[in-house]
Amino acid sequence: MHIFNLSINAERRPSAKLPRMNPLRLVPPIACLFLLAFAGCASFRNSRHQASSVVQFLYPDKNQPFVQPAIPTLHLPLRVGVAFVPPSGARNHQTGNFSEAQKTALMRDIAARFKALPFVQSIEIVPVTYLRPGGGFDNLDQLHAMLGIDVVALISYDQAQNSSDTAWSLAYWTIVGAYIVPAQKNDTHTLMEAAVYDIPSRNLLFRAPGVSMVKGSSTPIRTAAELRADSARGLVEAAADLTAQLQVELDAFKVRIREEPESVRIEHKPGYSGAGAMAAGFAGLLGAIFLISRWPRHSVPASFRNT
Repeated sequence: MHIFNLSINAERRPSAKLPRMNPLRLVPPIACLFLLAFAGCASFRNSRHQASSVVQFLYPDKNQPFVQPAIPTLHLPLRVGVAFVPPSGARNHQTGNFSEAQKTALMRDIAARFKALPFVQSIEIVPVTYLRPGGGFDNLDQLHAMLGIDVVALISYDQAQNSSDTAWSLAYWTIVGAYIVPAQKNDTHTLMEAAVYDIPSRNLLFRAPGVSMVKGSSTPIRTAAELRADSARGLVEAAADLTAQLQVELDAFKVRIREEPESVRIEHKPGYSGAGAMAAGFAGLLGAIFLISRWPRHSVPASFRNT
């Protein structure tokens, strides 16, 4: 009987085997790898957008009827204002990475372009606090009353940034790769525009655009800093292009008011004789057109008549 019990105990004694691993212990490592992969695929993609809009400033209410502009009457010499359009709905007047000093420098460059015109009397750099988001033409009328400006150049901007992965982003699976491999492709598109309005007539006299495209790369750890630097660079480049294009548009505007006198009326303020070369030439041209239009056709020499 004793021997029988020993045999039974011997059969029940477990044989020597490797210890079994609990499957639940694999969950934390797998979860960590999954989160790392997800971070490498998703968290390093970034997009940013900042803008101010002349249309939203002048027409903040979508239901507001469109203001039909009249034929502008420019009273020479002109007083011109230069101002940045505030972002719509903004609680402050910060323009992203465009500092107040940079905005002031740009407005001074634009003011210098206008000051070179013989029919411009003075330039006013409008303080940012004088414009309110969605102020519309009523806000411009206030500037006209307070500062005496006839024409205003409204500066707006639109900047879009995008950071995306490249084929080298597989290196992000390693911690070292996220620090040393510049596998992020960064694109920064910037548009800056100066829209010049005659305040009393609500008429857009002309506009000048400035553009910039900045391309770069970075590591995921440095992406935010690189995007900030590219944003500042894009705004500076767009501002430089804007001032160059503004000179082109100003020259074209002078030609247009000479060749299309019906599009703009010219009047002189009391005490202003139009001694400037542009004003005098334009006034003489208007006088010649007026005389020709009143000249009887039979009195015009045959060689000058239309065939």
